[in-house]
Amino acid sequence: DIALSAACTMRAPAAEAIAEMSRAAAEDGVYLKISSAYRGEDYQRTLYNGYSASYGSETADTISSRPGYSDHQTGLAADFVEGDGSLDGTNFNPSFEETASGNWLREHAHEYGFIMRYPKDKQEITGYAYEPWHFRYIGVDYATAIYEKDVFYTFEEFFGVEGGDYAD
Repeated sequence: DIALSAACTMRAPAAEAIAEMSRAAAEDGVYLKISSAYRGEDYQRTLYNGYSASYGSETADTISSRPGYSDHQTGLAADFVEGDGSLDGTNFNPSFEETASGNWLREHAHEYGFIMRYPKDKQEITGYAYEPWHFRYIGVDYATAIYEKDVFYTFEEFFGVEGGDYAD
């Protein structure tokens, strides 16, 4: 199971929650697949540097975290993909929101302690472009409280913290 094997690299509470969430989704006929979960600093540096080389650092900062700032480095975040994970037009772009996985995650992830980390129309708050495939574990109580405010409410709004800026 792709979701469960990727989750094994996550911190225990997040991995256990993803395993439970994956089973619940399967009961609904949705098979969650993870493209990326935990990332070490070297791998994150490679990703960020690649985006920076392709698009410039200003754009890279809106689509990828600098090393040391990534949710993935916490072991609490996962990127989900639809189908076999190929770049078929739905993965790693906003159209993921309309896939079976995207719809299921938006409606149920909070029940397992996950929030959509970079919601729609919130780039000015989070510092990152909309990523309906990127979910972060924060625990059921917090995730449910955020979801109940609005499915597109942000971590930053809920906790009253700044997002997207790097310490220079």
